[in-house]
Amino acid sequence: MRIITGWRGNGVGRRLAVAFALLIVLLVLVGAGALATTRVADDMHDRVVHELEPEMRENHRVYGRATDLHRAVRTYLLTGDATERTNYLRTRDELFTMLATARRHTSDAARRNLAAQDRQLRAYVRVADQQAKAPSGSAPDTRLSAEAARRFETFEATNRRLEQQLTADVQRLNERANAFLDVSAMAIGTLLAAGGAAAVFMAVRTTRTLTRPLQHTAQALDRLASGEHSARAREEGPEETRAVARSVNMLADESDRLRGAVQERTRLAEAARQTVVRIRDRLDVGDVLDTACRGIGEVLAADYVFVLLAEDGGSAFPVARVWSAERGLLPEEEARAMPTLPPDVVHDHYRRGKTWLVTDLPTYVSDTTPIPGAPGSFGESGMPAANRAAAAAMDLHSAVISPIGVGEEPVGAVCVARTSPDRPWRPVDVEIGESMASGVGRALHTALLYEKETHLVEELRALDKAKSDFLSTVSHELRTPLTSIVGYIELLKEEETGPLTPPQLRMLGVVDRNVNRLRALIEDLLTLSRIESNAFSSKKEPVDLCHLVASAADAVRPAAAAASVGLETHCPSRPLLLTADGDQLDRVLMNLLSNAVKFTPEGGKITVRAEAREGEAVLSVSDTGIGIPVAEQEKLFQRFFRASNATDAAIPGTGLGLTIVRTIVANHGGEMSVHSEEGRGTTFTARLPVVAPKGTAASS
Repeated sequence: MRIITGWRGNGVGRRLAVAFALLIVLLVLVGAGALATTRVADDMHDRVVHELEPEMRENHRVYGRATDLHRAVRTYLLTGDATERTNYLRTRDELFTMLATARRHTSDAARRNLAAQDRQLRAYVRVADQQAKAPSGSAPDTRLSAEAARRFETFEATNRRLEQQLTADVQRLNERANAFLDVSAMAIGTLLAAGGAAAVFMAVRTTRTLTRPLQHTAQALDRLASGEHSARAREEGPEETRAVARSVNMLADESDRLRGAVQERTRLAEAARQTVVRIRDRLDVGDVLDTACRGIGEVLAADYVFVLLAEDGGSAFPVARVWSAERGLLPEEEARAMPTLPPDVVHDHYRRGKTWLVTDLPTYVSDTTPIPGAPGSFGESGMPAANRAAAAAMDLHSAVISPIGVGEEPVGAVCVARTSPDRPWRPVDVEIGESMASGVGRALHTALLYEKETHLVEELRALDKAKSDFLSTVSHELRTPLTSIVGYIELLKEEETGPLTPPQLRMLGVVDRNVNRLRALIEDLLTLSRIESNAFSSKKEPVDLCHLVASAADAVRPAAAAASVGLETHCPSRPLLLTADGDQLDRVLMNLLSNAVKFTPEGGKITVRAEAREGEAVLSVSDTGIGIPVAEQEKLFQRFFRASNATDAAIPGTGLGLTIVRTIVANHGGEMSVHSEEGRGTTFTARLPVVAPKGTAASS
């Protein structure tokens, strides 16, 4: 739209130009007058400051110095003080030097006056010099004093004349400057008044011309701002105001168009978001595909939606789902029978990472014409015959194809098609379709991972069950021959078959110890199997923890003595009763004490404490052994875990004892903790409830 500037005719622009021209001329005149006035006044002021006032100061200085000279002579004559005579001589020389300097820097009139003062002072000095030489109080002194006074008075009269003349000049210049300033101020004021009147006149006329149309336009803008989108401005007044009104109306029309587009985008975005949320809630691949096809088709008002899903590592991309606006989801067999996109097309499309829009499919269906800008072979040799036949059979006219995937490889593609040329794809449709396809890709990736994870978990569960069954079976099978071995060892030790030699007894002892180790290992494996199969239970009844501690300590004491390790127990004098499985707590104590003996070197010490503390029974087993590295303490209760320093020292063990200990303590409602410093020892602490909660069954 062309805006009329208004320089011609009776436009607002011309009126404003005239008004501004008048104001500019006024400002120039006022400025020139102010500058001229300032310059003249400044010249007068400069003359006063730089000529007259310095001359007045020099005249004052000459008079002051001459007065000092006259006073020094008179004081000398009255007192005869030689110091005053010296002052007189020094002041005399300074006075004439001062007069010579003043005459060089003054005007002609002042210079003539100063020359007269110089002559008069020299005449006075000639008499004063004679006074300075005459004796004080003599007849010549009296005569000379009268002559000196007369000549000094002559000098004073000349000095006063110069003073009066300079004062009159200063007053005259000041009066002239003030009068000039008054006249200039009146002239400038007159110009300002005339210019202001002209400006007011032009402003009033221009304001009257602009006010009403602009008020109507402002009212229309207020109505638009308040939400009355149908409001429009009236095109009236000068051309400029009519142009403003037309611009307001055009902006209002454009705002209506944009508002409709935003509302449509918001509607599509919200529908797309709800669809993506529904897709994300699905973890089954089939559900994701079904929900995606239906949701995308309904949101984008498509005629067909195709979802292709990768198979065989991305070497093929068959059609997994098809949705039709008329039939809904097509049977999977029918979808699978449709032609697929060539793998190179999908891979190249995914590599480009952007949506591909085809707006005139019939052009490329009739023959193998390459599709401009298409990925892969579609852009080089056109569509394969099968794809062209399928597109023709469905009467497809335009399509939006979006690649889907996560990472470097595509998962598939989403194709949304329309059959009518009267419904072209808008940019917002393409944008929303691309966003939904991206959500489908993430949901499919998650569903595929979940599917793989589910299969893997099932396989791991089957493997774990087979392992547990194997451990249970092997452990049970080993117990039978082991029982026979233990029995025959006892018969041999009792010498039922005849006396044994000492070497034979030592051999039987070695066999017996290893049988006990094997039996303990089998018991640990059986316990671990029951724990993992959730078959581990405790038969709880009142037991004395102090009695269990004493019994376990007595059982371990021989092994501790053989290893040269001290063993101490600290228990309260009264029984410390718990509702617990005594056999299992005894196993906890035996495991902890056996480990303490095993990991404590000769000369070390083991301490067992049992006490009641804050409603709990606290059982601790401390040793001064090799300790546990700090970085490994978190893994200490994991099955089959052994500390690195124990492995390096070749100390035997299976890594199951502490796992069983923690399980037993937890099964009794307690907690296990460990504190250890490598090379300084370890303390295991178990906290158990003193009284079982009401309602707890005898066995759990």
